[in-house]
Amino acid sequence: MVQVVRLAAMTPYARGLALVLALSSAVRAQPKDTVGSQWTYDTPDARFHLEVIAAGLTMPVGMSFLPDGRLLIADRPNGHLSVLDPATRTVTPIDSVPDVFAKGLAGLMDVLVHPAYSHNGWIYLAYSSGRADSNTLVVERFHLVAHHLTDRHRIFAARPIVPSTDDYGSRLVLDHGYLYITVGQRDSPENVQSLASDLGKVIRLWDDGRVPTDNPFVTRKGALPEIWTLGHRSSAGLAIDPATGALWEAEHGPQGGDEINIIRRGLNYGWPVISYGVNYGGKPVGAGLTHQAGMEQPVFYWNPDIAPSGMVFYSGAAFPRWKGNIFIGSMILQHLNRLVVEKDHIIHEERLLLDRKWRVRDVQQGPDGALYLGIDGGLIARITPTP
Repeated sequence: MVQVVRLAAMTPYARGLALVLALSSAVRAQPKDTVGSQWTYDTPDARFHLEVIAAGLTMPVGMSFLPDGRLLIADRPNGHLSVLDPATRTVTPIDSVPDVFAKGLAGLMDVLVHPAYSHNGWIYLAYSSGRADSNTLVVERFHLVAHHLTDRHRIFAARPIVPSTDDYGSRLVLDHGYLYITVGQRDSPENVQSLASDLGKVIRLWDDGRVPTDNPFVTRKGALPEIWTLGHRSSAGLAIDPATGALWEAEHGPQGGDEINIIRRGLNYGWPVISYGVNYGGKPVGAGLTHQAGMEQPVFYWNPDIAPSGMVFYSGAAFPRWKGNIFIGSMILQHLNRLVVEKDHIIHEERLLLDRKWRVRDVQQGPDGALYLGIDGGLIARITPTP
């Protein structure tokens, strides 16, 4: 069953104008808060404290916790990788980061600590590599010694290489030894439905880069064996539901039609054949279809769009009524989005922190059960319960 959040009906022109105004507002509303700024909120399901714990970054798009409680932060536009100690609020740069091509939506895209880090020490980095006329998404893994990267190995490079800095949509998830990588359409919608291209796909590898033999297209002639699913526009969020083990994804539509999907082996999620959005300017996407045989419907979608970003399922004890909920950043509408999940359906949406006007880039749960937010303008904020 598809569920949708719709606001008042709008003409294509009005939708386009609203998008421009929203983007303009987002650009103007850079965070002016500093370390130590704090607020308290009361909601129907939680009373919580919000505090800025770090500043001085640029665009923290990816975050991942080390076992000792320190937080690795990927800063997209400048290609910097840093580590934050939440206890001391100290941000330390990490050197030996690979040469990152950063322009437009390209840059340092995500960082991920292996769930078995205490045993193997592996950390994963997704970033754009190349130059303006030929660049692609690559994934490397490495060890961290003090504040230096060592033992770097490239385990994936998306094919084909294209001359675009758009729609990178790159997220990493590790689960039961499998590494899932999202690859955006890279302004090449013609490649999304092709199994000879990694663009617009979710990729599944072993954590060392090998292709699993049970991937759905391993034996299909002409298909890239690493492909797990296809038909994605630009995947901005990826997370495992700890209650079911299902892999959930959030992706950007064009103008409207941002989606939440459950990612399942070999399925086609429809882009650019079907969409609940329209092209910028109001023209239909393709034939204007929202359904097509053999293509999946989203679990949930937004019209107008919210521009989703990083997402996480909350599983901590600090907020009992939030357990099992999805938290996802919103960039255009500038808030933290909470989605209540029941049996693979979204049954309720709540928009938090609207007063802050923050473009939330990533959300992660800390080992302390707090939620950590990466925010445009270079802030890291923390949500903790209040009595």
